[in-house]
Amino acid sequence: MVQLQNQFLENSPVARNGPMVAEELPEPDVQIITSGGRSIPAHSRILASASPVMERLIARPQKRWSSDRKIPILGVPYDAVTLFVQFLYSSKCNEEHMKKYEIHLLALSHVYFVPQLKQKCKRGLAERLTIENVVDILQLARLCDAPDLHLKCLKVLSNNFNAVEETEGWKFLQNHDPLLELEILQFMDEAESRKKRSRRHREEQSLYLQLSEAMDCLEHICTEGCMSVGPYDMDTSKNKGPCSKFSTCHGVQLAIKHFATCKKRVNGGCLRCKRMWQLLRLHSSICDRADECRVPMCRQFKLKVQQERKRDSTKWRLLVRKVIFAKAVSSLSLVERKREEEPRLTMNYSRMGGFEL
Repeated sequence: MVQLQNQFLENSPVARNGPMVAEELPEPDVQIITSGGRSIPAHSRILASASPVMERLIARPQKRWSSDRKIPILGVPYDAVTLFVQFLYSSKCNEEHMKKYEIHLLALSHVYFVPQLKQKCKRGLAERLTIENVVDILQLARLCDAPDLHLKCLKVLSNNFNAVEETEGWKFLQNHDPLLELEILQFMDEAESRKKRSRRHREEQSLYLQLSEAMDCLEHICTEGCMSVGPYDMDTSKNKGPCSKFSTCHGVQLAIKHFATCKKRVNGGCLRCKRMWQLLRLHSSICDRADECRVPMCRQFKLKVQQERKRDSTKWRLLVRKVIFAKAVSSLSLVERKREEEPRLTMNYSRMGGFEL
């Protein structure tokens, strides 16, 4: 018994001047009764200081205690209770033994309100989730009010549902806990909806960025000229080679050439011309210097929009706002990348100082 008590008391937080040993304390005044009738001697003062639930149990009226003062902890293996009591004494547990009894220790730490042990158990169980145990740990996390572990289990289960569906744990859950099964299926449905929304959002942002880049290229072509397309008062034969946004810029140039020569556009019968018309209108809606802008019809579109603002469609205004937002985000990202690159460039230049160039 003395050896067991010394194991509990090593590095005990109640020690004042280094590790305590059993001889320094009075005789144990509490017996913890475990499954199978085995008991663990303990000190009520230490138990009460480590667990408020134990403190309330110990503080019960004396008439409800037997002569040797017993606290039953049943339904849990003796070794798990031993580890639990050891943690109450020293705030430590043997890691290897803890892995073996983490599920039991999580339940005990929840029932007796020992947050430090509960956190260790949650972290350990989250690291060791498997297809076979995820359903059991999910049920335990639900009972022990461990939302972070509960969420981790749901994610693992959702990502591996076909495999989990074949386990005994899932079959047992279907037969005995239909509400939890419904909760899991709802989570999976919501997760799939979130993925679809996220994918749709990324696609929309990509489209808005493409439109923003197309408008930049349109302004670049109409102001500076690029390859074979440029302002009427500029000799395009002197233009340099492809610009940095060649793929987008080349597409805009082809659209401009088609728009200038197409005969169907007068009656609105050409889809390519219609898209070019929309690009010109979108540019005009965003351009803040229409008096100086060299993009065709920029000023005319802006005046027309001001005259017909009441009839301007809500969808069009929303498109304009989203393109502006996408352009702003893109610009901020570019500035941030330049800031990150500056220290690296400075470092590279400083390293070149040792060479003769």
